[in-house]
Amino acid sequence: MKITTVHAVYFSATGNTEKAVKRVAEAIARAIGVPLEVFDFTFPESRESVQKYGPEDLVVIGTPVYAGRVPNKMLPYIQTGLQGEKTPMEENVGVQKYFDYAVALDDKADVVEKFKENTVKGSQFKQPLLEFSGACAGCGETPYAKLLTQLFGDRMYIANATGCTSIWGNSSPSTPYTLNKAGKGPAWCNSLFEDSAEFGYGMELACQTIRQRLKGQIEGLVENGCNDDVKAAAKEYLDTYDCGKMNAVASAKLLKAVEASSCDGEAKQMILQYKDYLNKKSQWAFGGDGWAYDIGFGGLDHVIASGDDVNIMVFDTEVYSNTGGQSSKSTPTGAIAQFAAGGKATKKKDLASIAMSYGYVYVAQIAMGADFNQTVKALTEAEAYHGPSVIIAYAPCINHGIKKGMSKAMTEEELAVKSGYWHLFRYNPAAKAEGKPMFTLDSKAPTEDYKEFLNGEVRYNSLVRQNPARAEELFAKSEEEAKARFEYLNKLVGLYGNE
Repeated sequence: MKITTVHAVYFSATGNTEKAVKRVAEAIARAIGVPLEVFDFTFPESRESVQKYGPEDLVVIGTPVYAGRVPNKMLPYIQTGLQGEKTPMEENVGVQKYFDYAVALDDKADVVEKFKENTVKGSQFKQPLLEFSGACAGCGETPYAKLLTQLFGDRMYIANATGCTSIWGNSSPSTPYTLNKAGKGPAWCNSLFEDSAEFGYGMELACQTIRQRLKGQIEGLVENGCNDDVKAAAKEYLDTYDCGKMNAVASAKLLKAVEASSCDGEAKQMILQYKDYLNKKSQWAFGGDGWAYDIGFGGLDHVIASGDDVNIMVFDTEVYSNTGGQSSKSTPTGAIAQFAAGGKATKKKDLASIAMSYGYVYVAQIAMGADFNQTVKALTEAEAYHGPSVIIAYAPCINHGIKKGMSKAMTEEELAVKSGYWHLFRYNPAAKAEGKPMFTLDSKAPTEDYKEFLNGEVRYNSLVRQNPARAEELFAKSEEEAKARFEYLNKLVGLYGNE
């Protein structure tokens, strides 16, 4: 394959400038000695041209990441193509068959059963129903979403706030969410930035309404079913009505029994018509801290106050990641961000305590890199809880400027917990009925240096360089707030202990 033309594609409708992308494309075209063509993808005629691109065309898309500089890692690949030699893709095409074989393998049901899917080891034998996302390399958000799809993906509804999670989650015309071999996977939809919780709540209420109608019909089958198989399947369905995993199995049995039966009447017709709504769904609302702490907080509060079974997943990057790194109410004291250029002077909003104050909301704070077991336990407990839940997940972001690099995002999560910057806990109102403590503090007292952790990230360290005195003041304040937070959480252990 030999590259014959470089095409610079930009989007004036979204603010990409011709100048920025053209500068990059011109440098590449000049380096390999081929012509350059420039297109504004906003206009239909340009889209028609783009559709005709073949393997000999190199397309440079306008993005802030590459604006004003040549992506050096791309040049060896381009030069190889220019010389007519095999490209890395062509050299490795022979191993594609091994990947295809692995993908074609069935899930190891016996292995999952042995290790249990609600454990760290067992969950990783389940097929992820999120793959090949468009997130930044090392993104702290996607590992949580991937794990959720392994745990609940085949019966999962996702209402997604606009933000990073919606961008890597569904950049049209592709989506990383996928299906298993049974054709089931997460049902995903995005509405707006501010209304993810209400949007998901609407999904939950719609499903509740349809299932309640079906339940009334199925109750009649227990007494008046046309054969014993239908009666037994109807009874099993009703017995597992509120248990997501078990009800999925019972729903499949009921559908099979009804289809095979000679039964006739309204019950059979309704079951067949609404078969996709038979089993209990796992309803989730996804969003970042800009949504949950700020612009969508009113809706989030409304939904958890309802008492209905909606799970809310907050991917907490402590900054407006998708819109350019602005400060949110989740941004901690001392961090630099847009609108907090001199370091944020006020502390992080305590979303978890607000949610816990209701007394009937499951609340957890997690960090996968710090404790895999606690992460899986919190997610499975939240999903099994019959009521609203809020999971706040620490998610390292490229905006943090982690000095170790984003490849160490999981390590950064571990250090955040060990230094006392982030705490792990679970508040489970259902535990009281079982005679167990409602509040569990899963992280221990800090063992690492707090300020050393702060200095490992540019969002904090840049303040040291530009205003050392203010950095010292705010970092000391931040550390005191973290210590007070840990003391407060320890008091909750006693407050919500066994009575």
